[in-house]
Amino acid sequence: MQPKSNILHLPVYQPGKPIEDVKRELGLQEVIKLASNENPFGASPKAKAAAIAELDQVSIYPDGASVELAEALAGHLGVRPNQIIFGTGSSDVILMLARAFIVPGDETIMANETFSQYKHNVEIESANIVEVPLKDGKHDLNAMLAKVTSRTKLLWVCNPNNPTGTIVTNDELTAFLKQVPSHVLVVLDEAYCEFVDDPAFPDGMKLLHEYPNLIVLRTFSKIYGLSSLRIGYGVGQPETIGFINQVREPFNTSRMAQAAAKAALGDQEHVAYCREQNNRGIAYITGELERLGLPYFPAYGNFVMFDSKRPSQEVFDALLRKGIISRPRWANYPTYVRISVGTQEQNEKFIAALEQVLQESAVRK
Repeated sequence: MQPKSNILHLPVYQPGKPIEDVKRELGLQEVIKLASNENPFGASPKAKAAAIAELDQVSIYPDGASVELAEALAGHLGVRPNQIIFGTGSSDVILMLARAFIVPGDETIMANETFSQYKHNVEIESANIVEVPLKDGKHDLNAMLAKVTSRTKLLWVCNPNNPTGTIVTNDELTAFLKQVPSHVLVVLDEAYCEFVDDPAFPDGMKLLHEYPNLIVLRTFSKIYGLSSLRIGYGVGQPETIGFINQVREPFNTSRMAQAAAKAALGDQEHVAYCREQNNRGIAYITGELERLGLPYFPAYGNFVMFDSKRPSQEVFDALLRKGIISRPRWANYPTYVRISVGTQEQNEKFIAALEQVLQESAVRK
């Protein structure tokens, strides 16, 4: 039996290395995972309680349309429930977008260093991929616009960008959207938007009213701390959401995920606390990187991407032996490492381990 020929070369998505694997492989008692941009402060207690309460209904299928959650989320975002679609994480919505809109030969435009699942899913649908280099780690919107043709179907903008953590501003994005042809669907991925407190940062929800060819992706995996429950969403015009719903698998989000997400929305104090702690963590990590003489991209999410000035795999391996899981191997930034923001204790242990790695590397040279 032979699979589709266009998937034979596709890499399997590699998540951050699991803590349990590192402990077992290296015989370590303590391992800190700072590789997957998870929330080290966890989910709201209200969300945990709501998820637990659903265990009594575990034998009953969930609401396939997530009606209660859609109504709660619509009120929170200032949109209508029929403008929202849910998935098992926003990565599921990315898959559905490619499935709903891409046919072989279509073109899709994205940055050359951004969330890998854009490229992965459109490759499965045999699209022609146009990658535009980042400019100082940031989306080059003008260069992306120049690549648009009559065959362009989807255009992806990750804001803040994963992995670099940079943002495009409201003025930059609106100037861009005004020039994108109406036949192109712009996918604005705001998975990390709740961490940003810069007034220049755009609010995708406000832009939806003016640009019908825009869809915004968000998730409960990051600041809401519900990564393992797998629930994210897309918001767009009702017609666009209707098309995506036609390819959505039935019951694609669980009862526990829906209940936890609804409860999490009701605890914005926890969100504010996580944002404040994350900002402190970024300030600490970037200050230490400056002390160590290591450049980094401006960080607006819950991670920092810095130049180790050494092959990133070597730094990853050395940090791993000290019990720190980071994220290396970026095609266009071979010496850069991405590190998630942890608790203050975790951040301090990371910096201590990094300093040791740099000293050991200098001795070998």
